[in-house]
Amino acid sequence: MWPCVAALLLLPLGGCARRTGPSALTEHTAADFSDALHSGKTLFIYFQQLVSPTISLFLVELEQSADALQHYGVLVGKVNCNKESFHGYCAEEKAVNTVFLFRGGKEFLGFSLDIVFDVNSIVSEVLFAILREEIKYVHTETDLLAMEKAARGRKDIALCYVSSLGTQEHRSMMETAYVLCFTQATEIRRVICFTRFTQPWRRKPKGIGHRNPPKKLIHRARLSFSVSPCSVDETSRSSQVWFLHCSGHSRSMTSEHCPSTRMSQPLSTLSLHSFLQLMEAPLVSEVYQDPSSVRPPQHPYQDTPQVFLFSRPATKREDLYEATALAWRLRGLALVLLVHRSPAVKTPEEYNAAYKLPEKGSVVKYLRSNSADELLELFTNPVEEDEDEEEDEDEEDPEEEPLDALDDEIAESVFENRLNLPDADSLAQLTSDNFHATVAQSSLTVALFYLPWSAVSNAVLSSFSDVAERLEGSEVQMSVVNCAEWTDLCAAESGGSPPIPFQPITAFPTVLLLRPKESAQRYGGLLGAEALHRFITLSQPASPVLLSTEEEVTSFLLEGFARYKPARALGLFRTRADAGVRQFTEAAKSLRGEVLTGLLTDGLAEKWAAEHGVRLPAALVLPSGAKRTRASALPASASAQELLSHIGAALLHPVPELTVENLPSFLSLGRGLLLLFVGEEEDEIGHTQNQALLKEMRDVVELGGGWMERYLVCWLHLGHTPAGMSVLGSYLGSMPPLPALVLTHLPSGSEVYQYPPNTPILASSVLQWLQRVEDGTESAAGMLGGGSWPPTTELFDFLKIMDMQDPDLSRQRASEEKVEEGGDSFPARDKYPHTEL
Repeated sequence: MWPCVAALLLLPLGGCARRTGPSALTEHTAADFSDALHSGKTLFIYFQQLVSPTISLFLVELEQSADALQHYGVLVGKVNCNKESFHGYCAEEKAVNTVFLFRGGKEFLGFSLDIVFDVNSIVSEVLFAILREEIKYVHTETDLLAMEKAARGRKDIALCYVSSLGTQEHRSMMETAYVLCFTQATEIRRVICFTRFTQPWRRKPKGIGHRNPPKKLIHRARLSFSVSPCSVDETSRSSQVWFLHCSGHSRSMTSEHCPSTRMSQPLSTLSLHSFLQLMEAPLVSEVYQDPSSVRPPQHPYQDTPQVFLFSRPATKREDLYEATALAWRLRGLALVLLVHRSPAVKTPEEYNAAYKLPEKGSVVKYLRSNSADELLELFTNPVEEDEDEEEDEDEEDPEEEPLDALDDEIAESVFENRLNLPDADSLAQLTSDNFHATVAQSSLTVALFYLPWSAVSNAVLSSFSDVAERLEGSEVQMSVVNCAEWTDLCAAESGGSPPIPFQPITAFPTVLLLRPKESAQRYGGLLGAEALHRFITLSQPASPVLLSTEEEVTSFLLEGFARYKPARALGLFRTRADAGVRQFTEAAKSLRGEVLTGLLTDGLAEKWAAEHGVRLPAALVLPSGAKRTRASALPASASAQELLSHIGAALLHPVPELTVENLPSFLSLGRGLLLLFVGEEEDEIGHTQNQALLKEMRDVVELGGGWMERYLVCWLHLGHTPAGMSVLGSYLGSMPPLPALVLTHLPSGSEVYQYPPNTPILASSVLQWLQRVEDGTESAAGMLGGGSWPPTTELFDFLKIMDMQDPDLSRQRASEEKVEEGGDSFPARDKYPHTEL
């Protein structure tokens, strides 16, 4: 079985062998491309429309990949759209930055040049696409257990974890998987499977632009397998491979997992091939001659050390058992041989073990070993010690784990939907060069600041693109800023006028709303498509809208945005020169996107003030969904911040329902949360009981009067917001019976108090309980978690760092700058090395 596998794996892969013959890259005409397409062969084609340094570098890499991919039945070629009158893909704008894979006479998949930019990424991604139906994927321990159960007694499993896509390691795995899947036919006895991949960072070749990942950007897979040899090392950034020995174990075995062996060598095509071959070796070989007379291991084990254990006739069975146990621990590292003492064995009795290294001329070394661990240390990979140290460092910061786990969930989702992720190039690209001109062209520009290797950024980019499609044709300009390349813009650096209208971006992704000659407005809501679309839609009208007639006021209050039913606020002033107009206008701009604001002056304002029984100046507030307008007095001396608090309090429902969307705004009030958790109503009786509980909470607010202003009384429906179950459990350490009433997020401390369970929730009893909490006679039921969530990365100028690390590139850059200073006729380049891309 293995000779044919070895033959394929030893072909010139990974750029190790130089091409001496003609290139395998074919330049197609329109006619022969059509013939090749219908030949049934797999084609990887680039339709070249532009000529640029970036494209030229890519074509070099494409030509090199053609030599490698031809061994896997993939024909690599290009179509020069400038020479051919080829109307299909040459007429499409997306083809400029896309390479297409064709199978079965039709387009199979398109790859962005950001993904396939060098030989390794091209080969790995193409084989990855071809093999996606052949390779099984493991996302949870349950998936792995099910796969092992099905494979027991029939097949072994090669389990692989790759830390980054498009790398040499990823390519090595794909090449090996291709050989196993398509060269062994029905004789295959292995299942190749992969743990879930992390969101990759990819490093382009020189000239295309380097993107180095910050220390914490490579997300770690969290597969807490109970069998330690098969667990993904959460601190390791290197790819890992395990061999699960399932074929030799029956379905009735007591252990849930098959025995496993981890590959200890650095991952490459040849090392992976050798590792899989080594798994075919006998676990223990028995010999009856002296170790010095034993022949060296033959192909394919010639590079493997040998460990000799000595056995006595009286303890033959026990010795074989111990040798087998050691062989399992040395599997993949050394071959174990059990030497039965006989007249042919000349080794003195004082030695009980020996070993021989595979180097040429190596001799057998004898020793007296007191334990198997001593022999194991001789062949243990020293890298494991560093990994242990990294693991100890990680244990010092347990609060980091939930965030990493969340990132992994997002990365998994992004990976599973990677073929449907939008291309950022389809949106307007903001750069240091065009920022001010682009913002000046539109009344509203919405910009997403992102990092291309961040899973969260890619997830938000998908929502952002959905919103862009819905707003197509409107006056809103949707745009993106790649902060990995335009670090000066994201850091709000400005060398001229006008200045950058926002503070440096320190968290990714970030959404800003930009208007000509105004400071940027940061979006702080949920980053889902619906919430973002609502905010942008409500941000389009002026804030405040100047209303001059009764018809305009009626239209403002009753018409438009019926889908979202936004809250509205009216400012009533005698003239536009009144002192309070400026504060109201400033507050209105802060409310933009959340509350529609209008401004009435002169006789119209006096009429409305008289109808609602208020004195000018005043504010009229209409909460979302309210049936009548609530009038509130507005002191002329109120500051914009006081006015915002005043309007926020007027808009707040007496006992609002807490949701994921409004939680940040509730916490920003700085008031303790008196939070009622209710379950989902299964029938009319349950609905009636919940309504009675809400009435009691409203009575708490009314009876408490001004004393209750220090608390925000709200409720959370676990049927509407299932995440509330984990919130309640984290507050109290376990899930209490429902309904449950808790007091939390107190300004004075992080204690969490629970209203006595199994006690009727009555307004009077709740007020007495709150008084006991303030008096300090009530014991806390839990504590809020501490810790901060700082930005995961500092905004580095990676390209500048790469220039500094490359002396040749630094000298080239210095030479270019010297030419520019000398007044050469060549056009001056931007001071930032990446702006020409």
